Amino acid sequence: MSNTPEKLKYYVDGQWLESKTEKYMECFNPSTGEVTALAPQCTQEEVNSAIEAASKAFPGWADTPVTKRAQVLFKLKALVDKNFDELVHLVAEEQGKCWGEAVGCIAKMNEVVEFASGIAHLMKGSSVMNITGGYDTVQYMEPLGVFAGIAPWNFPAMIPHGWMTPLAVATGNTFVIKPASFVPRSSMRILDLWEEAGLPKGVINLVTCGREQAEILLKHPDVKGVSFVGSTPVGRHIYATAAAHDKRVQALCEAKNHALVLRDANIDMTVAGIANATCGCAGERCMALPVLVVENAIADEFVAKLSQRLSALKIGPAYDKTTELGPVVNAGHRKFIEGWIEKSIEEGAELVLDGRGVTVPGYENGFYIGPTMFDKVTPEMSCGWQEVFGPVTFIKRVENFEEGLALMNNSEFANGSAIYTENGHYAREFAKRSDGGMVGINVGIPVPVGIFGFTGHKNSFFGDLHIMGPDGIRFYTELKSVTSHWFGQGDAECKVDTWDGMIELPEDKK
Repeated sequence: MSNTPEKLKYYVDGQWLESKTEKYMECFNPSTGEVTALAPQCTQEEVNSAIEAASKAFPGWADTPVTKRAQVLFKLKALVDKNFDELVHLVAEEQGKCWGEAVGCIAKMNEVVEFASGIAHLMKGSSVMNITGGYDTVQYMEPLGVFAGIAPWNFPAMIPHGWMTPLAVATGNTFVIKPASFVPRSSMRILDLWEEAGLPKGVINLVTCGREQAEILLKHPDVKGVSFVGSTPVGRHIYATAAAHDKRVQALCEAKNHALVLRDANIDMTVAGIANATCGCAGERCMALPVLVVENAIADEFVAKLSQRLSALKIGPAYDKTTELGPVVNAGHRKFIEGWIEKSIEEGAELVLDGRGVTVPGYENGFYIGPTMFDKVTPEMSCGWQEVFGPVTFIKRVENFEEGLALMNNSEFANGSAIYTENGHYAREFAKRSDGGMVGINVGIPVPVGIFGFTGHKNSFFGDLHIMGPDGIRFYTELKSVTSHWFGQGDAECKVDTWDGMIELPEDKK
């Protein structure tokens, strides 16, 4: 590896360009702590140029037959499969996901690319012949124009090029993507594959920039909508600002997902599922399962078994295929997690496992933190309600199902929720009454496949139309209704009623 980090470029109108900025963000390899690249904090002029390129490309791309747009998606899917291992390694290297998790990041991205390849079917409108006497109505789904995507750092491939660009582009829109500045390389590499798949220049553009420059994406008159994934405070701002500038918004935000573990649960299988759900991806995902609401009758046994399971996880570099828990994304985020561990102790939570101070031989400068677990977390403790975004697990004890469900629903967030039980009645009641937008029954990470939407609720989502699935198609399109009437011999009297034929009046009222 070179001692001089590579200066990355930005992508506008089919070209990689060197930024005129003097400000660059360091990109790290979390496994080693080394700086691997420098991402430009693009200037306002450069962000504007990306929007202009997308706006210029829109008419031609929107007018491209839907089957030809689908062919680009088919080719991209094949290219991702061909370059799969390279992309997996890149995600692992720049974000810190261990190998299996990085495989999932690319596979879930390609899942939505595959879904979007069926766009000819997905964009079918509706029609009725002779809706009234001699009149026909057809309803079309049409693209809107330029969309912007502001992506987070935790899934650097799946979110920008799974949740955002495939459906936007397939429906005929153009796009400006802003990946997180310290994990942009996966997104950049996938843009090369889009180009190789035959995507015309200007249809997707990429900039890395700071908040001041990103604000342009929320206010520019050519941008028709914004898709965002990140923190709740930023999501609120994006939703309010972009909506005030007449844009569609979908803002996916923070979570503090809870699982209810009932006394009849299969404890060994539950522990196995929860160990993955709470520490998988180092806890850096909004569908992680950091809070476990456990019935007192089994709490001691459950805590002992989960502690044993988490303690056995192998911590190591992300691209070692035997690693079970990789590093967190950077030193700043590790410090943030450690701050929450300190606060949890101060609030009185009982520390069962302490993951601070972990080192991996040969990777001493990596950003590692081990599994951490707190027991006897009570409702007044903020650690049990606020997102930590790390491999930290919190146990809340309750007496029964009703107390547990009420406790869970008291959260301001409602991305997901889960229940572990063998009782069908409680499972059904939980599915019906939980506030969680994605509910798991003996499933710790209940993220639906791409044909469904990612349906967070409460302060975990701001907007009307969710990412992926039917909502994703609707977010990137608008309906146009066309009504037609062809004159025939019966129109010889040249009479037109108040409703111009679009209502069948009762015979005695004509």
